[in-house]
Amino acid sequence: IQLSLAHCVIASFLLQLVGKDALAETDKITLETAKLLREDYLAQNAFTPYDKFCPFYKSVWMLRNIIHFYSLANQAVERGAGMDGQKITYTLIKHRLGDLFYRLVSQKFEDPAEGEDVLVGKFKKLHDDLTAGFRNLEDETR
Repeated sequence: IQLSLAHCVIASFLLQLVGKDALAETDKITLETAKLLREDYLAQNAFTPYDKFCPFYKSVWMLRNIIHFYSLANQAVERGAGMDGQKITYTLIKHRLGDLFYRLVSQKFEDPAEGEDVLVGKFKKLHDDLTAGFRNLEDETR
């Protein structure tokens, strides 16, 4: 564990030295996903009704959508440039799919008091919208 912590400290220090721009696009996606997990999935606020108790289905769907974003973003970047030469980068993804990214971050604010069926419906819609958004992004850059 101490070795892992040391690696994290060193990696953080190196990132500060070279900056995010020096990272490969897939590494930028990994970094942003780690931030999503740390700040929006793991962090809880016991003083809010939406976060005081987090039912298992909400945790599962939040994580499912974060992993789905990670997978789709990596696939889009790895497929590379389209016919017009426009390369899909993490910056392009954040710019073009900013509303979906905001919804991904905002999942934690969904209140379990609305009921499981309502929340699962919202999470499924986000999952489907992420799929469609990345498909459209890739189609536009071909």
